[in-house]
Amino acid sequence: MKTEKFSLRAHEYLGSSEGKKLFNEKHFAESAPRYDLATRLLSLGQDRGWKRKLVASLPDVLEPVCVDVACGTGDVTFFLAERFGKGEFIGVDLTREMIDLANERNRSSGVRFYCGEMSRLPMDDGSVDILTGSYAIRNAPNLAEALAEFRRVLKPGGVLALLDFSKPKLAFFQGVQFQLLRFWGGLWGLVLHGNPEVHGYISKSLRSFPDAERLESTFADCGFEVIEARKHFGGMMMQYLLGG
Repeated sequence: MKTEKFSLRAHEYLGSSEGKKLFNEKHFAESAPRYDLATRLLSLGQDRGWKRKLVASLPDVLEPVCVDVACGTGDVTFFLAERFGKGEFIGVDLTREMIDLANERNRSSGVRFYCGEMSRLPMDDGSVDILTGSYAIRNAPNLAEALAEFRRVLKPGGVLALLDFSKPKLAFFQGVQFQLLRFWGGLWGLVLHGNPEVHGYISKSLRSFPDAERLESTFADCGFEVIEARKHFGGMMMQYLLGG
């Protein structure tokens, strides 16, 4: 049972891979009990709709093996099972607290959840048809390593579907975005957890995240091509469908 109060400051940890991993473990353990509520409030109620659109963008596959990384409490994992019916639907998350909540929600024998890192997935090479991640790659301790791992487990012809914040290219608009997210995330961190750092960290996580143009270049460098890119929330969020 968690007794230690969350006290980490994001800027002290997000500058290195190991620091980011440690921050993510502590942060998401703290935020897990109210994570679903927080994502609804932060997105003005649009979060589940975006996730459904992500799953709807996927190609039809007969009885697919689907892996949802940074699965949280299981929203996208369950949407995948709902969309495809038969198949294997596996959610992976770094924090035990998230996995415990996902298992409490699970009513399907075809859905399983594991605690693990997105850069070290417990799957064989070329064994996965569909891999998804919502708010995942921005939190990857090392983006290139995570994308290489996704590439490793995907079958030839498999697809990767991602939903995350999008960072504008121009410094002025980056500054506006950072300040907006710092206020909005900090507000709900304070209201829900008594600590603005819990969700205010989102703005800090974007500082080292590539802008949209560089992100697509990183996808290409890691062997992926953009099949579809769709904006949400005035371009603050992006939905990607990628193929190998």
